[in-house]
Amino acid sequence: MPISKMSFGRTGHNSTRLLFGAAALGNVTQDEADQTMELIIKHGINHIDTAASYGDSELRLGPWMEKHRDDFFLATKTGARTYDKAKAEFEHSLERLRVDNVDLIQLHYLVGEEEWDVAMASGGVLEYLQEAREQGLVKYIGVTGHDVAIARMHQKSLDFFDFDSVLLPYNYLMMQNETYREGFEEVVRMCKDKNRAIQTIKSITRRPYPKEERTHNTWYEPLSDQDSIDKAVHWVLGNPDVFLNTAGDIHLLPMVLDAAERFEERTSDDVMQAMVDEWQMEPLFV
Repeated sequence: MPISKMSFGRTGHNSTRLLFGAAALGNVTQDEADQTMELIIKHGINHIDTAASYGDSELRLGPWMEKHRDDFFLATKTGARTYDKAKAEFEHSLERLRVDNVDLIQLHYLVGEEEWDVAMASGGVLEYLQEAREQGLVKYIGVTGHDVAIARMHQKSLDFFDFDSVLLPYNYLMMQNETYREGFEEVVRMCKDKNRAIQTIKSITRRPYPKEERTHNTWYEPLSDQDSIDKAVHWVLGNPDVFLNTAGDIHLLPMVLDAAERFEERTSDDVMQAMVDEWQMEPLFV
């Protein structure tokens, strides 16, 4: 059945609960990117999440955005922390994406205290993004990050500024960390209180790579069989408050799409724990 949709927070956009994580296009050919875009269109995905730092992702999306901009909620990110650098990076993103504006711009991986201070101060990235919003270059502003510390940092960010969305890790194993679980639940409470969108990442993480060899275009070892991906995806989608961003590998994408289309109910914690034991899963962030 079609992947369900819900309002992306206060934006009013009816986004598919599965968002295309375009980090997967970072180091693929244009032909591979074209096939991937055709696949997400076939499956009805209407929300794309990319970033200036995702290799060639914005470049690969450009030809599609030029023709299909109105078909997608388009989000990108800036890792810059100062006004001038953010302005230059965002303008470059618009050029690479071949668009006049994006729907959402996000402060990318804002976790460190010192860089947070720079980003939020006068002359910081937030000051520029608010100007870009006034100029019609972007409609909404969000904040992203990972690591266990991000739940606390997101709370600090949401207290300081009325962000429209957050993005942070969410999977069964990470939520067994009491510190992270309590922080995550508080972020959800703060977001629901003001109708902010909650995006989640790392849904199909198995563990950190145990050695240098990489099997996929992800910086962690992912679950890679359909049954395990089903369980992990269905566990995340079982939380009605969140969106799930797909993993950064185009070869895993078809299985994640398939799992999302067959979602009916949340995988039980007992089944998830059995999978953790079977696959020797380990937390990606500690």
